Amino acid sequence: MQQEKRYSEMTQHELRQEIAKLQEQARKAEQMGMVNEFAVLERKVHMARAYMLDPKVFNPGEIYEIEGAPGEYFKIDYLNGVFAWGYRLKGDGKEEALPISLLKSLK
Repeated sequence: MQQEKRYSEMTQHELRQEIAKLQEQARKAEQMGMVNEFAVLERKVHMARAYMLDPKVFNPGEIYEIEGAPGEYFKIDYLNGVFAWGYRLKGDGKEEALPISLLKSLK
């Protein structure tokens, strides 16, 4: 049995192929009404996309809009790999981590 590569070990080309495969699986899951499977696949797409981005572009202390959640904003406290740690503005104040692919610059 072949061990699957981690996203961090994949090239940009491999990541694009993986994203296309996951999006196709998500589309099929959505069509079949498999809500949980669709949600898992969507999260995998966001994770793979995060590895295609440069974390250095995201800055602690700055506020970003959360993709897919219009009007929700996230302030980064620090970065760890492709995860931004911080909290949602107007949230409950609890620290959470989001893949950087979910963050849209306000600039």
